[in-house]
Amino acid sequence: MGFEFSVIFESLPPLLEGAKLTWIITLAGISGGMAIGILAGLGRIAGTAYLGDEPHGTSKQICFLTRYFSAGFVESIRGTPIIVQAMFLYFAFPMLIRSLPNVDQFRMEAMTAAVITIMVNAGAYIAEIVRGSVISVHKGLVEAGLSLGISRYQLIRYVIGPIALRRMIPPLGNQFIISLKDTSLFIVIGVGELTRQGQEIMASNFRALEIWLTVAIMYLIMTTVLATTLRHFERKMKIF
Repeated sequence: MGFEFSVIFESLPPLLEGAKLTWIITLAGISGGMAIGILAGLGRIAGTAYLGDEPHGTSKQICFLTRYFSAGFVESIRGTPIIVQAMFLYFAFPMLIRSLPNVDQFRMEAMTAAVITIMVNAGAYIAEIVRGSVISVHKGLVEAGLSLGISRYQLIRYVIGPIALRRMIPPLGNQFIISLKDTSLFIVIGVGELTRQGQEIMASNFRALEIWLTVAIMYLIMTTVLATTLRHFERKMKIF
């Protein structure tokens, strides 16, 4: 059996639909992951000198609990495989909810489970990127901001934030690409993304070479587009 280009052309429509779903999951998941990551990342260093003066009294206790829960979230997510997280959300979490009193019916859609999984998983890794970027800001700049009498919010927004953001972009780009490729694992819960579409087509025509080569090229194109976009932002922000 030779290589048949006609198989690729016939398979493109469903594969493009799968690629579209891959982008939707990735972009929705990354958007939520950024919000989770920023909150958890700042939470991990709440009440420390990295964000200004250390608090006292009740605020100090609140900051301690925030650091504790943020660290617990990050370590629990980073310590478990994303495929296990997806299967837990899709199969186990609905059973847990249905075990509660007065809850007889609850079902998690596969697409919803996929997006939430990317959000939570990417959020844990982004949290560490945020934490590391904030910590890398020179202590003298923080002290200079405090000497001006500005509030903690203003210190984060005008001093720490802009510097940390520039340093976040390269590792964030790497995380975004990883999250895009991780969508292929949602084949285990039946999400019709690119890999799932490729598997279904291959199961019907048994043309593994043409189908998986096309799927690989499509993933390469998507990751290249994402990497190029992020490099554009790096140049705009003068990151070298």
